[in-house]
Amino acid sequence: MKKTYELIAPCHFGMEAVLKKEITDLGYDITLVEDGRVTFLGDDEAICRANVFLRTAERVLLKAGSFHADSFEELFQATKKIPWEEYIPADGKFWVAKASSIKSKLFSPSDIQSIMKKAMVERMKGAYKVEWFEENGASYPLRVFLYKDQVTVGIDTTGDSLHKRGYRTLTSKAPITETLAAALIMLTPWNKDRILVDPFCGSGTFVIEAAMMAANIAPGMNRSFLSEDWKNIIPRKCWYDTMDEANDLVDNDVKVDIQGYDIDPEIVKAARTNAESAGVDHLIHFQQRSVEALSHPKKYGFIITNPPYGERLEEKENLPKLYRQIGERYAALDAWSLYMITAYEDAERYIGRKADKNRKIYNGMMKTYFYQFMGPRPPKRKAGDEFEK
Repeated sequence: MKKTYELIAPCHFGMEAVLKKEITDLGYDITLVEDGRVTFLGDDEAICRANVFLRTAERVLLKAGSFHADSFEELFQATKKIPWEEYIPADGKFWVAKASSIKSKLFSPSDIQSIMKKAMVERMKGAYKVEWFEENGASYPLRVFLYKDQVTVGIDTTGDSLHKRGYRTLTSKAPITETLAAALIMLTPWNKDRILVDPFCGSGTFVIEAAMMAANIAPGMNRSFLSEDWKNIIPRKCWYDTMDEANDLVDNDVKVDIQGYDIDPEIVKAARTNAESAGVDHLIHFQQRSVEALSHPKKYGFIITNPPYGERLEEKENLPKLYRQIGERYAALDAWSLYMITAYEDAERYIGRKADKNRKIYNGMMKTYFYQFMGPRPPKRKAGDEFEK
């Protein structure tokens, strides 16, 4: 019988509900939803599938334990009680890669890291009957969260963060991460049957993520994961089966209308190269075009975009004009919706109307707003409409 683990998927703050739905859709039971994290139950196959298929998670951690500790002695003893030998082989390389502490008595990351490492060594010395560990095998880095003296310990199965899909080698000035872009698209009612335009496409993240969703391309198909080397926990066959499943689901013949524009021709070229790397260049129309030239003959489309915020002082002067242009071009589009992430606090004022919804989101350390201007829904198709010319 397969062993069941608790798995922790960290995500952007505010995106927990989106990630929860993704995990449920993959077929796994949620046990806990906290700020920036969703915990669920799964076996070795779930570790593979979560890494390959989740679009909005930052990584997947195998939960090794959780306990209360408000002194370093408590931290040492509780860490030592965790059966590390069940997770880490005798030649495994293990260390506390990251420790974060909020509202806890223990707050020094470096002290937490060194004390936990010592405790792990003590436990494993007893389990493996050795005094020294070569640590020349597979890597088992730990990520530790302390919140109100409650310690949660996870072993990182992912390696490089899941936002690193492997397609974005060229980036624009203020790129949005792939995981956040995917989560924001999922917060909208957009689907592959609807038009999507990003008039500030930059390195192409929004349109590429949308095209990958439309073609059912798993975000982790073109990269590797740390736990591929965990032969003591995950049989190699699990990874092969997961990749076979991902390949079988791809629909490269899907018909979509996805467009990415940018005023900078070099940026457009970079976006096109990124789309080729992601295998979706045939699904996206890229073009050098300014926002004031934005138009579309059809109704019920979506603008999903990350326009300039004016990070530099000289750029700030241009923002009123730029956001006024966004508002004018959006007003000229018939029955469209506009979804926009920006740190510019006067965005609504210059767009010329108040958003139907507004969500505060931290993009890295920057406070941004996700403004949602919702257009009407298209009428339901009548039977036989699909046969009309």
